[in-house]
Amino acid sequence: MIKGIIRMIEHDFKNFFRYKWWLVGLISMNLADLFIMAVIYNNMLNANIKDQIGSYFNFFAPGLAVTGLFASAFMIGREINMERRREVHHYMLSLPMTRMELAIGRVLSGGMRGMMYMSPLLLTCFIFLGFPTIPQFFLILAVLFLLATGISGLSIAIAVSTSSLEKFITARGLVYYTLFFCSSVFYPLSLIQDLGKDGKFPSVLVTLAEVNPLSNASDMIRYFLLGYPPFSYTLILNVVAFSAIFTLTAVFAYIKVLER
Repeated sequence: MIKGIIRMIEHDFKNFFRYKWWLVGLISMNLADLFIMAVIYNNMLNANIKDQIGSYFNFFAPGLAVTGLFASAFMIGREINMERRREVHHYMLSLPMTRMELAIGRVLSGGMRGMMYMSPLLLTCFIFLGFPTIPQFFLILAVLFLLATGISGLSIAIAVSTSSLEKFITARGLVYYTLFFCSSVFYPLSLIQDLGKDGKFPSVLVTLAEVNPLSNASDMIRYFLLGYPPFSYTLILNVVAFSAIFTLTAVFAYIKVLER
């Protein structure tokens, strides 16, 4: 079973590296967001927010690494959606591996590709904010890998549930904007909670921001590197639950598509 999964991961990584210059351009754009947008926004913050987060550059750097991870891990869904529309999955069935090996391999490869893409962004974060301790470093990598695998699973589940590229792109955009902007990636969770208490932000969206795995991963990295916001093992449990739910969903959904 391990050999089959490794072959599937190798196949997906070869596809990933076909777009290497495009990936270099995306990473450069992400770094430009950090070095240009974060510096500009830092000069636009009011005194209350600056008291909470200090430098916006420092605050945004962990969030940028997490968004890069999300975007790259989600790419596997587009490929699988294309394979389904072109019925390439029939070819997959001719390969010397089981449906379970195919499904697990696709989910893991999406997560591993996300980790690879995110690595220069995370390294930049460490260079400017400081390096965590060795146990903290490995905990960060473990949580981010779980997050990447869950995102890959979410993407695959959407890909096999949509019959056209347009529907997949629409669903992807909805997920992107919901998870990106209803999180602590761009602004502190405490600000969202305060807006919810004042009635300026729907309570359901406040709850979503609190359990959002992008918020949890970003805030965990911020705690280890910056000392805030407060750390709780709930952050890790939320990411574990997200990964488990969507990994299992993607595996069984992908197997169902192969059986048709």
